[in-house]
Amino acid sequence: MIRVLLSIVTMFLLANGAAQAAGDAGAGKARAAGCAACHGPNGQGVPPNPALAGKSADDLLQAMQDYKSGKRNNAVMKALMAGLSD
Repeated sequence: MIRVLLSIVTMFLLANGAAQAAGDAGAGKARAAGCAACHGPNGQGVPPNPALAGKSADDLLQAMQDYKSGKRNNAVMKALMAGLSD
């Protein structure tokens, strides 16, 4: 469970340069909390949404960048990613 939470927090820390630069784990945890509604509290996925647990930080970051750029098509994820910096 801790590994899953760390993966989710890492994903958001990588996506949010300010939180990463400051080393603010609390900011990453706060951002990751929003993912639980669709991806489950442990990142296990809530159908039809995929699991995030077990994914590498690189894979999660790539998916987030793909949603932001439109390479992956999902209106909800694109809107959520639009507010994040590279």
